[in-house]
Amino acid sequence: RLLFFRMLFGERAADGRLLPLTRISPSTCFEHPEGLVLADDVFIGHFNVIEALHGVRIDTGVQITNFVSILTHSSHRAMRLMGNEYGTVPIEQRPGFVAGPVHIGAFCFIGPHSVIEANTTLGKGCLVASHSRVRGAYADFSVIAGSPAQRVGDTRDGDEPYLARHPEWRSRYEAWAGKDALSQARMGR
Repeated sequence: RLLFFRMLFGERAADGRLLPLTRISPSTCFEHPEGLVLADDVFIGHFNVIEALHGVRIDTGVQITNFVSILTHSSHRAMRLMGNEYGTVPIEQRPGFVAGPVHIGAFCFIGPHSVIEANTTLGKGCLVASHSRVRGAYADFSVIAGSPAQRVGDTRDGDEPYLARHPEWRSRYEAWAGKDALSQARMGR
């Protein structure tokens, strides 16, 4: 990929499949791309780092804005503890070494300057607020914010007024979100 700032459609997945609706900025850095499973209709903006050594799965319709880091391992603690011996010991024997996959569910939005850490799962329809540090498992439709991040709301609460004004889109929304997703939101999940 040449380094110029023009979003292009028609990326390819690691397995060679054409992803005609996916757009990835050429300034996004992929480390260990063989560990990335990418669906179609994904947007990945400028100046992101996606490190996929332990597996990253990004489902359809995900939007990753700018300056986002998605990381599947963290070695800083192990390096401090072990000093110069760090590189001489197998990964599984390094104290404080964290490693694990990341899964970002369908139609999630990741705000700018966020970090998605190892062993994180975002359910479908989640929104990560800018400047969040996210680790752990989050239910479908979670609004996630903070450092460390916490669930602070439900995206369906914001979706319902738009669907009320545009009922022609309700069936499309229900097709991916689930037919009773909005009624579950009203009943308090």
